[in-house]
Amino acid sequence: MSLQRLNQLLHQPENIRLEFKEAATDLPKNLFETVCAMLNRDGGDIVLGANNRGEVTGVSESHSAAMVTNLVNLSNNPQKLDPPFILFPMVYELEGKRVIHIQVPASSQVHKTNGAIYDRSHDGDFKVTQPHQIAGIFNRKRTHYSEGIIYPALRLVDFKADLFPKVRNLIRSNNFNHPWLTLDDHQLMMVAGLWRSDWQTGQEGYTLAAALLFGTDQVIQSILPHYKIDALVRIQNTERYDDRAYIQTNLIEAYEQLMDFVEKHLPDPFYMEGDQRMSLRAKIFREIVANLIVHREYINAHPCTFVIHKDRVQAENANNPHGEGPIDPLHFAPFPKNPSLVKFFIQLGWADELGSGVLKVSRLGSIYSGKKSPQFIEGPVFRMIVYTPESRAATNGGLNGGLNEGLNEGLNEGLNEGLNEGLNEGLKTVLVLIQQQPGIQAKDISGQLNRSIKTVEKQIKTLTDQHYIERIGSRKTGGYYTTSH
Repeated sequence: MSLQRLNQLLHQPENIRLEFKEAATDLPKNLFETVCAMLNRDGGDIVLGANNRGEVTGVSESHSAAMVTNLVNLSNNPQKLDPPFILFPMVYELEGKRVIHIQVPASSQVHKTNGAIYDRSHDGDFKVTQPHQIAGIFNRKRTHYSEGIIYPALRLVDFKADLFPKVRNLIRSNNFNHPWLTLDDHQLMMVAGLWRSDWQTGQEGYTLAAALLFGTDQVIQSILPHYKIDALVRIQNTERYDDRAYIQTNLIEAYEQLMDFVEKHLPDPFYMEGDQRMSLRAKIFREIVANLIVHREYINAHPCTFVIHKDRVQAENANNPHGEGPIDPLHFAPFPKNPSLVKFFIQLGWADELGSGVLKVSRLGSIYSGKKSPQFIEGPVFRMIVYTPESRAATNGGLNGGLNEGLNEGLNEGLNEGLNEGLNEGLKTVLVLIQQQPGIQAKDISGQLNRSIKTVEKQIKTLTDQHYIERIGSRKTGGYYTTSH
């Protein structure tokens, strides 16, 4: 969330998706009733440290860190919130006072707190006790969120075993103290909302979201025969394609493959934000690719496409819409189409707070293209259009637009003359980044290239062993530099 949007919230009256609570030194006693109600309804925003008129009253500076920690732990505790739905509040300073913002997405599951189900209305939170009301919540979730469909026959052996350590490494690189890291595979799936119990039918098991994230290719195709992501380049051959990636694997590896396709075919013009070089391409398309994957309606057979044209990139997926027409980035209410998938990608560091991706892409997209702002068009098919730089590099699968022309020519010449032919594009991009940012550390390479820290460390070791780079300085303050070789 930006301070701009937080200020907008504070100037709105409380409503079904917005709640203010005074909280000077401790979490409000009824906080989880509101969290539970918003999860069960349409999600929303809670601001701690403001009265019911949106006036900032503040949270004690000495208590805010403990309040945030308690909130994270309680949201991940089935004794407090059942099933758990981990929340990550943010602390902001406004008018010289601290406030805590909690974004609560709509959930595909029905939640309880302290043994009771709560729902949300314009009048606030209310306990749901009547059987027909409880049934109504279940039916709404079941028909709206297909990611929660239970497949009782799915077992742990139907998932790719090597994805679990990979996921833990990604989570650890994003948050080394994440509470999921101490869990076994099944426990992780449970707290992530990928294992469900249907209180109406008695059915329980792993969900469609679990199969999509961890399933073997055979399992995914047996459940969703139409599932695929079709990535195309249509610059020279506009009738067919210049290059294609036909992706039919789990969403974790699908994300990585699609980002590799982006890196291979899209330019990355030189851009400085403050005194730091920033990869516009990585920042923008990390959001686009994640959005394409986590907000797709998977039981709809409409093809999911990612097409690179001469002047733009257009991505489309099937959608369960909350409106129709173009989205105004500054005035829209974000709705997760697959809350469990969104939550999981946030833990991996591949997605940000709900709604912030649209704001980020809108801000950076016009800088990237040098002309038009990106478009987000809501409907039964959701479309995202990002315009590309007019002086884009030719699509050749080699080192591309992230380098200025002189550096590109010089480095290519050096690569052609001196580098081992086995040095792949992944290694080259790491080498280029180190040459552009001498002293950069592994975690920063991981963030800028959107690769796991484990992958980056392997690539650094290869480049070090071949004497292309060296580490200079201490473990804390040192970094990597290219060698004279």
